[in-house]
Amino acid sequence: MFPQSRGTFSRQAHCDLPEGTIEEEFARQGFFGPASHLYHAHAPTEWLRIEGPLRPRAYDLRQVSAADAGDPAAPVAPVLGNQDVRISVSRRRQAMPHCYRNADCDLIYFVHRGAGTLLTDFGVLAYQQGDYLVLPRGTTHRFFPAGEESFLLVIASAEMPQLPGADRMGQHSPFDRAVLRLPELPLPGTPPNANSEWEMVIEREGQWTRVFYPFDPLDTVGWKGDLSAFALNVSDIRPVTSGRFHLPPSVHTTLKTSGFVLCTFAPRRVEGIDDPGAVRLPFYHRNIDYDEVLFYHAGTFMSRAGIDAGMMTWHPQGIHHGPQPKAIERDRQGTKTHHDEVAVMIDALRPLHPLEAAGPSEIVEYAESWMPHIDD
Repeated sequence: MFPQSRGTFSRQAHCDLPEGTIEEEFARQGFFGPASHLYHAHAPTEWLRIEGPLRPRAYDLRQVSAADAGDPAAPVAPVLGNQDVRISVSRRRQAMPHCYRNADCDLIYFVHRGAGTLLTDFGVLAYQQGDYLVLPRGTTHRFFPAGEESFLLVIASAEMPQLPGADRMGQHSPFDRAVLRLPELPLPGTPPNANSEWEMVIEREGQWTRVFYPFDPLDTVGWKGDLSAFALNVSDIRPVTSGRFHLPPSVHTTLKTSGFVLCTFAPRRVEGIDDPGAVRLPFYHRNIDYDEVLFYHAGTFMSRAGIDAGMMTWHPQGIHHGPQPKAIERDRQGTKTHHDEVAVMIDALRPLHPLEAAGPSEIVEYAESWMPHIDD
């Protein structure tokens, strides 16, 4: 198939839009499949109301009462999930009283707030704010927070996450593999519990099995191979940008599986700043093949206002989103040269579903914030 066109349109996507039009990207397979650009007379989010379950949703994860905040032996609080990925919140304030192993999933812990030490089968990882802590399925580990609280976004993946391929950007973009931090040996050893035992919790199909040892099971003295836990900090990610074109989120890929893609929006130069005809904000789209989740870590997010650090949005497949009205007003001022945002995006191939901790933290009026006459 070669590109066809009808009516009023722009020759170059995301640039020099015809006067009075709003551009929407209608695309399959994320941003890699066949696509057309539709030029509307009105923004597709200018709805009067939405009736039914399909609606943009937002959650204030700062309001999640994660059980592990008060009980160090408790599990994390699940918010969204499907058969490929589960997104949860941990608010740990005390050290894990046991070792933990997930037999179902690889785990990605994103450190929103806090610092501390993570003991693993492969050694010790010191963690800090902005770290991704990536643990292969079955990795035994134990958290030791330092300070008041370790606020963690927990992403459990049914498939092993892979680092993005080199493709056209080369192997050192958007981060050099040399910045990945590996655990260090020796392990310090931990004291037994009151019964002079060491406890291991193994999660399998949502159930916990407890195994007790007469020794610390985190007793690795050495290892070799090409599979390990590792850490990556967002400050080591160097985003790809364009002075004349708004690039799709896929250029910000950090990890990926066949069921979801994880991207990191890190501080960067405003795209399109060298071309007055270029669109500088994300274009409207209707998420044809992916549910899109954004966790806001820090800064002012470029595509919308009214969202603070610690909140999360979820835009399901089938309903529009794009630049929110307040963000459009801010962009029209034309004074900003750099974005200071840090956000974690998870694009899920299969529809996500709200889980236990979603309801109490939902911002129920979120869908109205896309309407031009509603103030944030």
